[in-house]
Amino acid sequence: MSDFFAGIGKVPFEGPESDDPLAYRYYEPARVVLGKTMEEQLRIAVAYWHSFAWPGGDPFGGQTFERPWFDGGMEAARLKADVAFEMFSILGTPFYTFHDRDVAPEGRSLAESSRNVREIADIFAKKQEETGVRLLWGTANLFSNRRFMSGAATNPDPDVFAYAAAQVKDALDVTHRLGGANYVLWGGREGYETLLNTDMKQELDHAGRFLSMVVDYKHKIGFPGTILIEPKPQEPTKHQYDYDVATVFGFLQRFGLEKEVKVNIEVGHAVLAGHSFEHEIATAAALGIFGSVDANRNDYQSGWDTDQFPNNAPEMALAIYYILKAGGLTTGGFNFDSKIRRQSLDPQDLIAAHVGGIDICAKALLAAAAMTEDGGLAKALKERYAGWESAEAQAMLGSDLETIAARVDREGLEPQPRSGRQEMLENWVNRFV
Repeated sequence: MSDFFAGIGKVPFEGPESDDPLAYRYYEPARVVLGKTMEEQLRIAVAYWHSFAWPGGDPFGGQTFERPWFDGGMEAARLKADVAFEMFSILGTPFYTFHDRDVAPEGRSLAESSRNVREIADIFAKKQEETGVRLLWGTANLFSNRRFMSGAATNPDPDVFAYAAAQVKDALDVTHRLGGANYVLWGGREGYETLLNTDMKQELDHAGRFLSMVVDYKHKIGFPGTILIEPKPQEPTKHQYDYDVATVFGFLQRFGLEKEVKVNIEVGHAVLAGHSFEHEIATAAALGIFGSVDANRNDYQSGWDTDQFPNNAPEMALAIYYILKAGGLTTGGFNFDSKIRRQSLDPQDLIAAHVGGIDICAKALLAAAAMTEDGGLAKALKERYAGWESAEAQAMLGSDLETIAARVDREGLEPQPRSGRQEMLENWVNRFV
């Protein structure tokens, strides 16, 4: 045990009237919402990297945080593990997530790096047994080291491709051993800055082959979890091969992986792609590849991925509504890929940020559940598309242009537009949020 969170007890539920910044106002893990407990509906996870590995830097300034585990090799990594599981217990969160390089220092070789990760995994295994906290997903950091400056799976150097493959194998092994519910591939460096030095087709083919190898290895070792890709646009690479959900689906179809791989959708990435969070969720659900989500937000004035904690319940309510409409989360969860601000220096700030973000998700869940139970949006949607329920309309989908054109001529069809009722529906949503 450490004394990093000394004086901070387990976060209680105190209800909407509470003014305690370290108490939940809406998150009641055991409260049943639409047939599942709130804990089961949200499956909250704490992200190891932003909470324990991020030093507080940004593109224009260096480290602002001073953490006792930032320096000191494996001894510091062991202390970081103690602090992490203390925070999970304080928050009462059921899951956590990590990259391999978050949990243990990189060694002088891949073999040494992997030994370091396995040693910390031994600690994780014991702490999971003691606390009941589980691993939502693991992943490999294929972007921080300078060897990945031109990508990992899409790197023009075959030795970098090989190194990345070996690193992913080791990370997937550890994720499997710890009972991870998913394994994520984050392709922040999988893209290019200029076509002048890029063979796009070759890089796409290599990315597809790499992912196929990951799927093959998953089945070989009997990993029961879901393989996830996290769509990521424009940062840090200018043109990325996994730009948004629709782009990822096209990629998966091209390589025959659309039944094997799903997506982990992040709020901030959706915004950078010019979409809303709920749009990306609904797209993934429509295409059959919805898997998991990252809960955060961007500063809409900054124009880059600021990874702030979520604080907008109405926005999150719509996202959760479409998650519920898609059948809810299965192996996925709400991972807090969020970081406190560079000026938020105290341990209490880290706890308060998670408390607030978790409460926003809980409040949004209650609103989304109320919208679902009311059924007003579903009813309006059914009415708008009611014409397609007729036998004649359905038969048209199996017909041909000539037959359809003949019917239009024969019946003298002159269809008139009908209101989409957008403002009325927006007003309806506002009744619940």
